[in-house]
Amino acid sequence: MGKQEWGFQENHELHAAAAFTIRNILESIMGNIDEKRSGKPKIHLGHGDPSVYPCFRTSTSVEDALVESIRSAKFNCYPAGVGIDPARSAIAELLSKDLPYKIETDDVFLTAGGNHAIEILLTVLGHPGANILFPRPNYPVYEARARFSPLEVRHYDLLPEKGWEVDLDGVKALADSNTVAIVLINPGNPCGNVFTFDHMQKIAETAREIGMLIISDEVYAHQVFADKPFIPMGVLGDIAPVLTLGSLSKRWIVPGWRFGWIAITDPTSILQQTGVAGSLKSCLTISADPPTVIQGAIPHVIKNTPESFFLNINKLLKEAADMFFEKIKEVPNVTCPHKPEGSMFAMVKLNIPAFEDIVDDTDFCTKLAKEECMVLFPGDAVCLKNWVRVSFATEPKVLDDAIERMKAFCMRHAKHM
Repeated sequence: MGKQEWGFQENHELHAAAAFTIRNILESIMGNIDEKRSGKPKIHLGHGDPSVYPCFRTSTSVEDALVESIRSAKFNCYPAGVGIDPARSAIAELLSKDLPYKIETDDVFLTAGGNHAIEILLTVLGHPGANILFPRPNYPVYEARARFSPLEVRHYDLLPEKGWEVDLDGVKALADSNTVAIVLINPGNPCGNVFTFDHMQKIAETAREIGMLIISDEVYAHQVFADKPFIPMGVLGDIAPVLTLGSLSKRWIVPGWRFGWIAITDPTSILQQTGVAGSLKSCLTISADPPTVIQGAIPHVIKNTPESFFLNINKLLKEAADMFFEKIKEVPNVTCPHKPEGSMFAMVKLNIPAFEDIVDDTDFCTKLAKEECMVLFPGDAVCLKNWVRVSFATEPKVLDDAIERMKAFCMRHAKHM
């Protein structure tokens, strides 16, 4: 009897997309860690999840809101595809505080976290022949999700010598009549930068000139701790339409809750007129939802979280950023060109020719994990080869230990002249 022929087969495109994800990249690097062999506890600076550290625990008011939502028995039901109105209204009110106009409940669409929001946006905007502009460096999920979209991806540069500002000349050279959107991440992941109002205005004017909308990823909104304030891109929505992407994950330190949103910040109603708003609603009707109990907790989370909680988180992040930026100067053959101003990350450049046996950033991260039991995220995965992304959102003693390990590693592998 011959071999049975089956009509199904392995999906190689899925493997290719998964290779771009933070989870897969970190899993590969962490496979080199052996705490027993190294005799050192693992230090994970590869992702933005400080919730494991007691000093970064979320507010008790946030936990109480979820308990109350569960015990009310009002939120055990299916939600509407776009989300339940009380949660949408609470998000609309929160965002409106920073804008010169009011966002309505119908302008807010709830998602199962920021990554789900990215998936929805790329699905809605994707059509054959269209292209989208991503930053370089970028948040890897955009790259992974784009593989399942007909959108052609084009990369514009962020300029480290200018505090990671957008290369606007590069944007104009890349864009054409088929460009549907530009993605901005502010505060920056992976760069830790914060855009000024003047720079944002130039971006908005460029978007209007090209005829593209702006996807403003503001997952780290208000997580700033330097001189620049956080300004939402929506304040310039009257120049070019903005789809704002937000999340509970970072500001409230609950990434595992998987709650996010997309908000239309478009006072001239261009996104309504072009049908993009309606497409968002249709896409969410056939997609996943954030759990209803979490949606039910949102009004109380937003209303009852004390301002002192946010101030303390930003204080901890500032202290960590200051420590990191000063101490990284002691590490040979690496450079951090811009002090972090927001989010939880910094980009560090590797001087690869100065190392004896390190061939690139992935090799650096792999050997660092093996020898020092420490995890960093390779820059190649965020489209910036021979850099590394470092999360400094840890306890001070952990961060100090991490930089000492990195210093020892870099000295050990440096070329001896």
